[in-house]
Amino acid sequence: MSDITNLLKRSLGLENVGEVYLNLDIDTLINHAVENEGAKISSQGALMIDTGIFTGRSPKDKYFVDQSPSNNYISWGDINQPITKDIYKDLLKQGKEQLNGKDLYVTDVFCGASRDSRKSVRIITEVAWQSHFVQNMFIRPTKEELENFKPDFTMYNACKTTNSDWKEQDLHSEVYVAFDVEANEAVVGGTWYAGEIKKGIFSMMNYWLPLTGKMAMHCSANVGKDGDTALFFGLSGTGKTTLSTDPHRALIGDDEHGWDDDGVFNFEGGCYAKVVNLDAKSEPEIFAAIKKGAILENVVADENGNVDYTNSSKTENTRVSYPINHIENIQPNSIAGHPTNIIFLSADAFGVLPPVSKLTSQQAMYYFLSGYTAKVAGTERGIKEPTATFSACFGEAFLPLHPTDYAKLLGEKINKHNVNVYLVNTGWTGGAYGTGTRMSIKNTRACINGILDGNINNSEFEMLDTFNLAIPKTLTGVDTEVLNPKNTWEDKKAYDNASNKLASMYIENFKKYLTEDSDFDFTAAGPQI
Repeated sequence: MSDITNLLKRSLGLENVGEVYLNLDIDTLINHAVENEGAKISSQGALMIDTGIFTGRSPKDKYFVDQSPSNNYISWGDINQPITKDIYKDLLKQGKEQLNGKDLYVTDVFCGASRDSRKSVRIITEVAWQSHFVQNMFIRPTKEELENFKPDFTMYNACKTTNSDWKEQDLHSEVYVAFDVEANEAVVGGTWYAGEIKKGIFSMMNYWLPLTGKMAMHCSANVGKDGDTALFFGLSGTGKTTLSTDPHRALIGDDEHGWDDDGVFNFEGGCYAKVVNLDAKSEPEIFAAIKKGAILENVVADENGNVDYTNSSKTENTRVSYPINHIENIQPNSIAGHPTNIIFLSADAFGVLPPVSKLTSQQAMYYFLSGYTAKVAGTERGIKEPTATFSACFGEAFLPLHPTDYAKLLGEKINKHNVNVYLVNTGWTGGAYGTGTRMSIKNTRACINGILDGNINNSEFEMLDTFNLAIPKTLTGVDTEVLNPKNTWEDKKAYDNASNKLASMYIENFKKYLTEDSDFDFTAAGPQI
C-alpha cells in the first residue's frame, strides 16, 4: 500500500481504500471519465459531462459549524446557516462511508496566484471528471511544489451520497455543503455540480483574507499595456466575463480575485463561462477556448459531438471550464498592480440608469453594498416583468462575513490607491424591458474604453435627477442621446415614475445596513425621492 493510500486511510478513517489516483494528468482523467463515467468528447475536443439533477449551486444547503472562534466573525442568516458540530460530524461520516472502499481521485492545487496570500487545497472525490474540473479551475502546483505539498484545507466530495436524516436534523434537503472552519475542511454530499467545489473554496477565501486586511472579490480583472489594472464587478448576465475579455488588454481572470498590499491577483487558474447561445462571432475567445482540456457541462450534442449551444433543454446554466491559458492574451502569473479603475456592472431592465456614471467614494460604497441588477422575463420560471435583484458586494452568496466588512476594506483601498469608480448599465435604454432596447454592445464597449483610456475625464458632466449620478454629456464613440437615460424615453413622465420606483427599491434594500452601531450610513450617496 502506497504512502498516500496509508495517509488517506488514516485521515478519512476508512476501513479500506481502493486505488488512489494522486494528481493524475489530464489525458488520463479524460480517459477515466469516458471509460467509466459515460463522458463523451465534443467535435471541438472538449470533454462533455452531465451533472445530474443539479445543474447549478444549491445555496439553501450551505452550512457552517457554529463554534468559536469563527462564529464571532460569520454573519449568520439565510446565506450562512449554522449547524452543530455533531450534525457536521454525522454529515462527514456519511460522506466517508460513501468514499469507503472506492477508487479515489486526490487533487492538490493552490487558490490564489499571490504566494503571500494563497491557500493550499486538497480535493478528494471518486469522480474523475471532477478532478479534471479542479485542475482546470485552480492553480496547478509545479512538480517540485507537489513533492512538499501540505494542504491548508481539505474538501471531501461525496457527491454520490445523500443525507437521509435531513428532516430530523432540521436541514433544508438531502443535499449538503458543510464547512468546519476550525478543522479546515468541508464535505459535499448529494450534488454532482462541480461549481460547489469552486464556490466553496471561494467562500473560504472570503473568510480568510478579510481577517488579515486583504480583499476578496467576485469580479473579473484585466490590465493594459501601461500596467493599468481594471476590476469588473457584476452579477450573472451583466457582461462581467465578456467585457473583461479584451484583445487589447491582458486577462488576469474572469471571476474571483484578491487584493493585497502588492496588488490584484487571480484566485483561480481557469475560467468557468456560461455557453448558452454561445457563438464564435460574438464571443470568439471563449469559443476558441473550448478544445481538449476544457469540460462542457450539460450541453446537447449530436452523435458526432457537434454541440448545439442554443439547446437549453437540460438547463439554462450550460457551462464550460477551461484553463486560463486557453485564452491567448493573459497576464503572466495572473498578478497585476493596484487598480486604476473599478467598474460596477448592472443590467438595469427598468431602463433608468445611465450607460456610464462616475461615482464618488461614498457612492462607490453605496452601490457596492447594493449590488444591483435586474432579472427579466424568461430568466427564471415565474418572472413575467423586470425584477430587481440586490446582492451585496455583487456576490452575497459567497460572503461568510458581514457585507460591510468587505465594503469597509474596499473603501480603504479605493482611498489609499486613489482608484476611480464607475457604474455602467449594460441593460435597457429608451424604456423598460419589453418597451426599450438593450444597450448596444457598441455603446457599452465605448463607455468601457472611455474609462480605461482616460478619455472620460475630458468630458463635461451633468447630474442625473433622483439618483444624483454624474454622467458625461459627451463621450467618444458613444451616441450622445443615450448618455442621459431620460432623453431616450418618449414619455418623460413614465421615465420619472420608473426612476422613482427603482430608487425606492434601492432605498428599501439599503435599510438593512442602517443599524444603530453601523458606520455605513451612506444613504445620502444613494438615490433621493
